[in-house]
Amino acid sequence: MKTYSTKAGDIKREWHVVDARDRKLGRLASEIATLLMGKHKPIYAPHLDVGDYVVVVNAGKIRVTGRKAEQKVYYRHSGYPGGLRSTVYKEAFARSPRYVLEHAVRGMLPKNSRGEAMFKKLRVYSGSEHLHQAQVKEKGDN
Repeated sequence: MKTYSTKAGDIKREWHVVDARDRKLGRLASEIATLLMGKHKPIYAPHLDVGDYVVVVNAGKIRVTGRKAEQKVYYRHSGYPGGLRSTVYKEAFARSPRYVLEHAVRGMLPKNSRGEAMFKKLRVYSGSEHLHQAQVKEKGDN
């Protein structure tokens, strides 16, 4: 018996639609990261991008537990002395629910060019409508 090695031609990408309504931020982000990396597939290989496309709808209805809405802080730095800026979760979520989810998912992906390629397969929408109806196959379609 020989060891199976996944090749680029073996990769079949699917589209998944994930409803974020009343889901917890971290648990949802980890589920999305698993789909983007392809860890749910039997042909998963860490050195290849075998993941699927993910469309997230209702990102504006994500929940966080405890006091994270007041205590969780997002930092960014301009690169200049004294350029550290911070935003509380509640403000960041009010400004852009997409940013909050994308930030959480990006942190769970590999920190290299492969991770960037995986992240580009993520589409996040605040409402229930999305532009990818043509790509998503329904359960009964073949």
